[in-house]
Order: sequence, then C-alpha cells, then structure tokens
Amino acid sequence: MPLSLRLLSKTTASILAITTMAGSQIANAKEGMWTPDQLPAIAQDLKKTGLELDPTSLTDLTGFPMGAVISLGGCTASFVSPEGLVVTNHHCARGSIQYNSTAEENFLENGFLAANLKDERPAAPGTRVYVTVRVEDVSNKVRGGITEDMSGEDVFAAIDAAEKSLISECETEAGHRCQVASFYGGLQYKLIDRLEIRDVRLVYGPGDNIGKYGGDIDNWMWPRHTGDFSFYRAYVGPDGLPADYAEENVPFEPEHYLKVSAGGLDDGDFVMAAGYPGSTQRYARLVEVEQTFDWQYPKFEALLKDWIHTIENTAPADSDARIKYESRLAGLNNYMKNLGGQIEGARRVDLVGRRAEREAALDTWIASAGNAENYAETLEALDALTSESASAARDLWGYQNAKRAQLLSAARNLYRLSKERQKPDSERESGFQARDMNFFRQSLEALERRYDPVVDKAEWMMFIKDYMTSTESVRVPVFDEALGLPEIWDAATVSALLDTYYEKTELGDTEYRLSLMDKDPAFFEQSDDPFIALAVALYQNDMALEKEEKDRAGRMAELRPTYMQAIIDWQASKGFAAYPDANSTLRVTYGNVKGGSPKDGLVYTPFTSLKGILEKDTGEDPFNAPQRELDLIETADYGPYELDTLGSVPVNFLSDLDSTGGNSGSPTLNSKGELVGLLFDGTIESVNSDWDFDPRTTRTIHVDTRYMLWVMEKVDGAQRLLDEMEIVDK
Repeated sequence: MPLSLRLLSKTTASILAITTMAGSQIANAKEGMWTPDQLPAIAQDLKKTGLELDPTSLTDLTGFPMGAVISLGGCTASFVSPEGLVVTNHHCARGSIQYNSTAEENFLENGFLAANLKDERPAAPGTRVYVTVRVEDVSNKVRGGITEDMSGEDVFAAIDAAEKSLISECETEAGHRCQVASFYGGLQYKLIDRLEIRDVRLVYGPGDNIGKYGGDIDNWMWPRHTGDFSFYRAYVGPDGLPADYAEENVPFEPEHYLKVSAGGLDDGDFVMAAGYPGSTQRYARLVEVEQTFDWQYPKFEALLKDWIHTIENTAPADSDARIKYESRLAGLNNYMKNLGGQIEGARRVDLVGRRAEREAALDTWIASAGNAENYAETLEALDALTSESASAARDLWGYQNAKRAQLLSAARNLYRLSKERQKPDSERESGFQARDMNFFRQSLEALERRYDPVVDKAEWMMFIKDYMTSTESVRVPVFDEALGLPEIWDAATVSALLDTYYEKTELGDTEYRLSLMDKDPAFFEQSDDPFIALAVALYQNDMALEKEEKDRAGRMAELRPTYMQAIIDWQASKGFAAYPDANSTLRVTYGNVKGGSPKDGLVYTPFTSLKGILEKDTGEDPFNAPQRELDLIETADYGPYELDTLGSVPVNFLSDLDSTGGNSGSPTLNSKGELVGLLFDGTIESVNSDWDFDPRTTRTIHVDTRYMLWVMEKVDGAQRLLDEMEIVDK
C-alpha cells in the first residue's frame, strides 16, 4: 500500500491534535487562514487579541456571523439586510456594472443606483451567491478506492469519480451546488454543501471616480483612498427556492445578516475577516519556487504588458469596444502589478534561499526522527514530477496562449460539449455535465457585452506572434497546418489569415452560439465555419495533452499528501499549528488595525481620510473625485462618521490580517461581529505572502464602513439602502 494511503487513516486525528495545541504555541498568531473548525483550538489567542464573541460560535456556518458570509465564486460578500442585500467590493461587482453599461449609459463613469426594487438590474451572466451550509470530511470516501498498482491517470480518474459521486448525492436537494475541496495537498478532502442563488441583481455601485479612485496607479499601494464597495441583491422564486431570473422572483431572506457599524475602529482595535481566499503556496517545494519566479512570473508579466497595450490601442477610450473590455483590462492590470510585486518581494526576502533553508531543516528532522525511509523517496519523486510539469508548461506556453481567441474558445467548448453529451452524465468531464449547463449557457451569453471582433483579432495576433517567435515554445504541427501559418512570423500574412476567420464566422451572434449547445459532433465536423473547423482539427491533440496532464495530476495526488504529512509532523514537533493553504474555501483570519514600516524610512499610518482625497485630486482620471464629494470635504461636512483622532472621515485602513486574492469583499468584523470594513487589497510589499508570510511587511487594506456610509448618504443619495440596513453606533 502506498505511504499516502497508510497515512490517510491518521489524517484527521493528526490535524486535530496539532491544532489543539495551537492556542499557546503558534509562532505568530496573525499568520494563517484558518478553517472554521480550527478556531476553538486557537480560542485563547483570539480572545487575547480582542474577540468578544465565543470562538466556538464561529464554527457554526449557519449561525451568526458566519451565516451572513457568502461567496460570489471568486470574491467574498456578506448579507447586510433581511431582504437579501449583499455588500462586496466595487471591483468584484464591476463586471456587472460594465455588463450593464453602454457608451450612451456609462455606469462605470457615472455610477449606478436603483431607485427601487424594480430598477435593480440582472448582474452579469454567471453571477452567483453561494451560502455555505454544511462541511463534511470525506477523505476516506475520496481516496479509499486508490490502489498501489494504479497509474497516475487511474488515480486521477478514481478521485474524480469519487468526487462526482459525492457531489451528485449532495445536489439531490434543489437549489444546492456542492464541491469537494482538497486540503493539505490531498491529505484531506471535505464536501462543501452550498445554497446556490442564481438570480443576482445589481443594486448600487459608485462611479469609478469613487469605486476605483486612484486606478492602477494606487493599486496595491498605500496610502489609499478607494471607495471599493458595491451592492447586489439575492433573489429567489416565490416559493423561496433558488431560481433563474424572473420578474416574479422576490428578495431572498437570509437567516443572518451583519449590522453595519458607523462607529468603526481606531488604531490597535481587533478585526477579523471571514472569506474565501483563492490560493496560497506556502508549502511549495523549492523546485516549484524556482520555476515560478525564474520563468513563469517574468514570462507572464511581459505577456500582460503586451496584452494591455494591445487592448488599449485597439479599443479607443470611451468607445463601446473599450467599455466591453474594461473589466478585462482591470483584471490584467491588477494581475500584472501583483506579479511585479511578487517578483520584487521574492528577491527582497531571498525566497529561494529561505525555501532551500526550510527544506534542509525538514530533511534534517526527517533523518533525526527516523522517518528517512518513509519520506526521502517520496520527496525526491515529488521534485522530479514538479520539474516534469514545469518542462511541459514551458513547451506548451505559446500554444496554450494561441488558443485564447474568444470565438475559438467558444468553438472548442461547444465541440467538446457535443462529444461529452454522447456519454452518461456521470462520466462526462467536469464543466460539461448537466449541472454545468446554466454556467455554460451564460458564458456564451456574456460574450454579447465582452467581445469585439477588432479587439479579439488584435489579441489573437499578439498571442500567435508570441507562439511563433518565442524561443522556448514548441510549435504544434496540427495547429500550424489547420490555421495555415507560415514557417516564420509575417504580420501581413497572419493578419490576412485571421481576417477570413472573422469574416466567415457566425459565432459572433449570440443566438447562433446558443443554438449549437444541442448539436451533435457530426454537425461540427461538417461545419465550414473557420473557428469551428479549427476547433475540430485541434481536438485530438488537445485530448492527448489533457491525458498527459491528468496522469501528472494523479501522480501528484499520490506524492503530495505524504509530503504534507511530513510538514505537519515536523511543525507539530516544534509546537506549531498547521493551517492548510488557501483553496477558495471559507477561512477566518484575525489581527488588529495596524500601520507598519515595510522597509527602512517608510512608515505606513493605519488610516487615510477624506483630506487625502483633496490632496491627491487632479481632476483627471484616476484622481477625479466627483465635484459634490470635493465640495463636501472642503466644508468638512462629515456627519456622524468622523474619527476624532483623524479629524476627518476615515477612508481606508490597514490591518495585519493574513489574506490573498479571493478575500476581496470579505466582511471585516469588529470584536462583536459587526461590519466595520471590506477587505479589498494588500500593500505591494504584502503580495509575496502567498509564498512566504512576513509579519513585518504583510498588511491588508480595507475600505472603512464610515466612508461607505458617508458616500451613500452625502454623495450618492442612497438613503433607501441606508434605511434598509441596520446601522449601529451612529
């Protein structure tokens, strides 16, 4: 029996034993994105840091306050009224604001505020509100079918089949969408049952001159003055069950919602955030760190610069094409700045050197603890497999990017769907099962307001040029032949080739795209649409590549749990708790309002205020606050939202909370569980904490609820929403 299977029986017990001693033996209590079930084990430090609630109450996902915390499937949000009102970050709802905008009715520029329930608009297709209602450890059910003689592909298939079976059983209850999440590198699996609300509507979002104030210049920077908040509303059918959008639907009534604090915080006060952080790599091996920072991140950073330049040059400012691509541009700029910060952060702290030191210390412990025979062979195989995966990523870099054209992606997905529909639903690839068809349809619909043929062609040209000229990428004959590419890059020739694709396709029409969801493979194989013909030509090659990828994933699923057990046991021997890497599941992080000094001579104060908006404002984007806001600041019309120690209304504040992407929109709670802010960013010095936590530099940025309420009352006149929320300490 493989070592990972022998370890499985003690997985849950060992993790619980380690976390039990965490309260008195955590190296740095502010480090860690804790699963709710771990919180009683660190109750002592939670109380010491300032929490007034019973830590045990935070394990009840259907109780207060956790029952009010929801996922948007990429961002976090929370209920703030008994009528399903949802608050999240502006940048999380911006895609819906963009989707509802046109050049004539530009809500990105002017903001959107529904005067009543009837004026609330459908969010972008695919927008969801997920309410976690149950979590169950299913480690034995997922890994129990793995045997020692299985290939990597067989292991992948066994895990995949077990997960699909668990999900299918979980989703027998109407309106629920379930997932199986892996923790500790696959050492532990949990089934997560979530209520899925499909009718989500845009209620209010300030203009970019508040919600995105400072733009990409201020992104990841401190001091910050961004009103990064917006509101959705969750709707259900008249019977109270989740339903697709319909006029007769009614606001969802959550069991719990958060009170919104107008009294707020001061320096040093306790704060915690509950949310759905995306991913961290705190336990990544040295070979993965080197691959990422020596090649992957620099390569992607260079590509992002070209990508952004291409869109900006092809879609003029204020044009309908630019509005369609605003959401993509924002994401690309954010990612590029993040990558730059991570690369610099890794250099500054010598991440490679620190990871090498950690692995040497682990090796020493393994040998001294008499575990060398169990672990050494596994770690060697793990590193070799990581190198193999890195080599494949290098080879396929250009080819995978060259398939990014939106209509080609749509054609490939539609043809794949036609093939998967020939199988029983339980055997279909994830993403192509019956449970996925709403998302599939909505992704095709979303192209209506996120696609422009001129911009799409320019992007495709850029990707193909990189594919054809990169010294590292491997040319794929079937792609070259099907597309008719020349041997060497020639812009005029390639441009003429691509023109025929956009001239002869019907995939730009939404109704036509949707009609293809029910077609069989023969239809696609006989089609003369150039994008569809290319998708068909690439299918067999892509399936072969997918087969290789699944084999590597299966082998990784056998090796990584053993490595993580070694990490857990090693940390336990030093009295340290083991928290799992972030994986988009519900986590709690806690600490205090806190400034800092990330480097010599640089001091960050814990708050910014309205005064800073006046100091920054130039009248030109992105420092172009609304004139009404500037007038209110000039006259010091602060209402009840002033912080005495600032002499102004606080706009943003810093904390030492441990967070990452996906935490955006997470409710920031005070010691009583009241909403005092929304987590929306980290400082540029913090972004490297995805790989290596540093208590000196890790700082999280939040928008203060006092600024949110002040803007709603004084600037945008959102009194209807203020009346709906329960505001305390005003």
